[in-house]
Amino acid sequence: MQPIGEIIRERNIKLDTQNPVARDGFTQVPNFILRDSGISVGAKVVYSMFLSYAWHNDSCFPGQERLAQDMGLTRARVTQLIAELDRAGLISIQRRGQGKTNLYTVHFQVKQAVDKTPRSKQAYFKK
Repeated sequence: MQPIGEIIRERNIKLDTQNPVARDGFTQVPNFILRDSGISVGAKVVYSMFLSYAWHNDSCFPGQERLAQDMGLTRARVTQLIAELDRAGLISIQRRGQGKTNLYTVHFQVKQAVDKTPRSKQAYFKK
């Protein structure tokens, strides 16, 4: 199986535009991430930023300072949000030490939704 970075490079298209939205591209975020009420909005944005970095650069190892700057947050807050994604199993962190940035692996996992509707109301809400 060919890495996505190689596939993208092989089919790379240059956009002749001054429009910054079209020029800088888009990042797709899986709907199961967007709709997961157990993940904070901030953690969802960090996940999206990781996808953005990885899709455009073949790998994902941004420094937390860079991430904080791109998101307009403090480094401490970014660290908390990254830890939330790690606890949720949506990323893995490989600490490389000695002043190097961490290596992040972004996981695409779909969790089965849990029906939190009380049993007495489930029949009423079913289609």
